[in-house]
Amino acid sequence: MKKDFMFSSESVTEGHPDKLCDQISDAIVDKFLQKDPYSHVIAECAVATALVFIAARFESDAVVDFTKIARKVIEQVGYDEPDFNAKTCSIITSVKELQSSSYRYWDARKLADDEIELIPATDQVTVFGFACNQTPALMPLPIWLAHQLARRLTTVRHEKILPYIAPDGKTQVGIEYRDHKPHRIHSISILASKKSTFTSNKNDDKTLQQEVKEMIIDHVFAEEKIQPDAKTRIFIDFNQHFAIGGPSVHSGLTGRKNAIDTYGEYSRHSGAALSGKDPTRIDRVGAYAARYAAKNVVAAGLAEECEVQLTYSMGLARPVSIQVETFGTGKISDEEITMLLEKNVDFRLAGIIKKFNLRLLPAISKGGYYRKLAVYGHVGRTDLGTVPWEETDIVTALLG
Repeated sequence: MKKDFMFSSESVTEGHPDKLCDQISDAIVDKFLQKDPYSHVIAECAVATALVFIAARFESDAVVDFTKIARKVIEQVGYDEPDFNAKTCSIITSVKELQSSSYRYWDARKLADDEIELIPATDQVTVFGFACNQTPALMPLPIWLAHQLARRLTTVRHEKILPYIAPDGKTQVGIEYRDHKPHRIHSISILASKKSTFTSNKNDDKTLQQEVKEMIIDHVFAEEKIQPDAKTRIFIDFNQHFAIGGPSVHSGLTGRKNAIDTYGEYSRHSGAALSGKDPTRIDRVGAYAARYAAKNVVAAGLAEECEVQLTYSMGLARPVSIQVETFGTGKISDEEITMLLEKNVDFRLAGIIKKFNLRLLPAISKGGYYRKLAVYGHVGRTDLGTVPWEETDIVTALLG
């Protein structure tokens, strides 16, 4: 990558159809784990027009009402239009309960090291974690700002500050970099949908754009170091071809927003979906462990940017490959950082579950846990309080 460049990342609100599906899928995972922390579950969702389709396979002692969960999520997100709402949408389920095995009844908290070694990954995947010093959360600035705008776009709707806004929306932020560092805000885009009951003329649209700028953009950038300037391109649109937004005009699917879930394409990410999977799926929790490792490297001052790549093979407990790339910003070699991570981070499946207490998070968190990650990113979440893989508790160990 050149030293001077422009990079953009996008985010979407909780009402975007893809994110609606992610939330339904993770709400199902939450419910299973709340009732039976040893549940194995994979849940996927699709939505189009007034139809919701849920496919799930599970091993569990829990009894879960898939339809009830989906309707609750749709209602909480705020879909109440005649074309699509929680009460009248049709929900089709295809669920299969798998034969339960004693293998799943292991408590990671009680496992000794040799027992952790006996629990292999049940899938093959390469996952990535990334961190950089562009923001306090050690996230790339474009995706950080895009998430802030998307979250604020949702907040002003729920709090009725801008009551005419509908649940579906998109944001994008472009950043100009100089010498690999954020220099200025190149562009800001907000695409918002309006409730069907709201009508406006051309003059009203100008007023709406000004309200969005004041209540969303100005609010988000009030505490940011880099501010929009006179040359920043600001685009606010309520009149795109799907003005009312949501599933009534474009479809959604679980796992289709991996870049938004991670680093906004500023770094690599796995092709595997994060949502809709219980913690025994290495393609989900491995990505969390990789982020944890990368963030601690940057927090320790060992590099300004760090990407950690983990490759897992089916039937093996440990990753078959651990690669570290610091893009020339490392204070020590990438090989030395790799050795430090291997010494201080347990990248085995059961070790990750044990370290982050992943099976019990939905039960000890009010309103579940994984659904909250399904929108505005699985990483860099300073708004959720304690997120285990966002902790920087091995900095001292890395510095030795």
